[in-house]
Amino acid sequence: MPPTFIRPIALAALALAGVCTSCPARAQSVDDMAWLAGCWRGHAGEAGTVEHWLAPAGGTMLGMSRTVRQGKTVEFEFMQLRQLPDGTLALMPQPSGRPATVFRLLSSGPREAVFENPTHDFPQRIAYARQEDSRLLASIEGLRNGAPRRIEFAFSRVACEAAASQP
Repeated sequence: MPPTFIRPIALAALALAGVCTSCPARAQSVDDMAWLAGCWRGHAGEAGTVEHWLAPAGGTMLGMSRTVRQGKTVEFEFMQLRQLPDGTLALMPQPSGRPATVFRLLSSGPREAVFENPTHDFPQRIAYARQEDSRLLASIEGLRNGAPRRIEFAFSRVACEAAASQP
């Protein structure tokens, strides 16, 4: 029979197992990402940046972003959220016409999600967090040339018609 102090330690370990923040995320549905749907305009940094996310349908969410400077599109990206064959939720960005890269869901909450691809050059992580009904914070981070780097993109919700026209 094990010593009596081992039982409380084992019970504590089991209790903490459900709150592991560095553990891989459980598979979740694309529908759980509905909080991301809408039209968002960058309000810090590049004023011509907009991001649109369609509501979940058919097992996917589709998104696109565009950055306009001096009246010209300088960057664009197509994105999709979908479950992989193994059930893992994945974000697949396709920047400026390049092939899509798969970022698997690492962690998530009711209004946030972090996706990771440790083998990608930069970024290795992409995160979205809905700060309030009208604010969204996106970030990319990882190692670039051996140094840690993080870039944040702050967005405000706008009517989709307003997002289509640049300031």
